[in-house]
Amino acid sequence: MKIAIISDIHGNIDALESVLKDIEKENCSKILCLGDLVMAGPEPKATLNKIHALMQSKDFHIIQGNTDKMLSVFSFDTYNEILNTNAVMASAYLADSKILSDEDKSFLKNLPVQEKLELFGIKILMVHGSPRKNNENIYPNLKLEEVEEMIAGTNADIIFCGHTHMPCGYQTNTEQTVVNAGSIGRPFAEKPDSCYVIMDINENNSTYTIKHKLIKYDVQSASEKILARKFEGCEKLAKMLLKATSRYPE
Repeated sequence: MKIAIISDIHGNIDALESVLKDIEKENCSKILCLGDLVMAGPEPKATLNKIHALMQSKDFHIIQGNTDKMLSVFSFDTYNEILNTNAVMASAYLADSKILSDEDKSFLKNLPVQEKLELFGIKILMVHGSPRKNNENIYPNLKLEEVEEMIAGTNADIIFCGHTHMPCGYQTNTEQTVVNAGSIGRPFAEKPDSCYVIMDINENNSTYTIKHKLIKYDVQSASEKILARKFEGCEKLAKMLLKATSRYPE
């Protein structure tokens, strides 16, 4: 049985469509989505519409990301808080809040923060940042003790997370596996390919393998679509899709 794990789509429908085609080709029977669906991307509405279609047509599990929570209830307090750290992301927050309907925001608000699954005796925990916080960073090259502190109190065999847009994985001293799925729509890498994870479970003995997979998509089209939105700083986000040399626009 193959499971696809996707995260951090950020309104990039071009990237999502390309990854979904590969998921079909890989014959994945279940998709786990770790949140951050729309903010600061080319086409937030089209992306949400696609998510709704997937929920109707696929075995699709989805949780709430930190930007989903922020967008679910717009406030100028949140806007000003973001503005203090990154003016471009504050501008994107405001622009997306104007595009999304009340129904869209209600959908984002009511997504579960985490989800637990058990497949063939394997316990899986879906989180966005870490089990402790939806905006906690599980990066590559962390000290193992730091990762173990973040997942303390969990009993899952494998924990899937996103948020940092940086794929990585850890095997802990508690015999737990922690995997960051990377990003579909805003990869933090010089190569602009989307990244997702395939978990392949042997149903006979409950063993599994996990691999990250990079997928090319029309980054030029996605970049031009962000530019066409014309909110302040959109050109920086457009440039990041072509080559991300920092996690956030500078």
